[in-house]
Amino acid sequence: MKRTEALAGLSREHHGALVMAQRIAAGALSPADLGRRFDRELNPHFLAEERFLLPFLERAGAAALAERTRHEHDEMRRLAAAVEEGDADALASFGIALREHVRFEERELFVAVEALLKPESLRELGQCLTASS
Repeated sequence: MKRTEALAGLSREHHGALVMAQRIAAGALSPADLGRRFDRELNPHFLAEERFLLPFLERAGAAALAERTRHEHDEMRRLAAAVEEGDADALASFGIALREHVRFEERELFVAVEALLKPESLRELGQCLTASS
């Protein structure tokens, strides 16, 4: 699906997250690799969404979607920490959570952002996201 320019960068990052989730499911991503990639790729993505995207969404009246997103981010942070602490089962759980979270964002969250935000708000959001990267 073609995304508005404001969300295009985040959407492209979702592709990498889905590849990561597939590698976890295939047993091709080690706990150490997850830790590095989480810190370098996923957590900065989560932080950008939390700092910029979710406040726009809340102001547009979709606080429940924003809260769900934060909750899922926190759960993946918890799972990543459990992996780092040696919990072998947490890696598979993380991969499943990541896959489902990306699907949620692409199918529900981003659709709501594009429907609820006015063009000027989408432009402002895009500028904030670009400036933060």
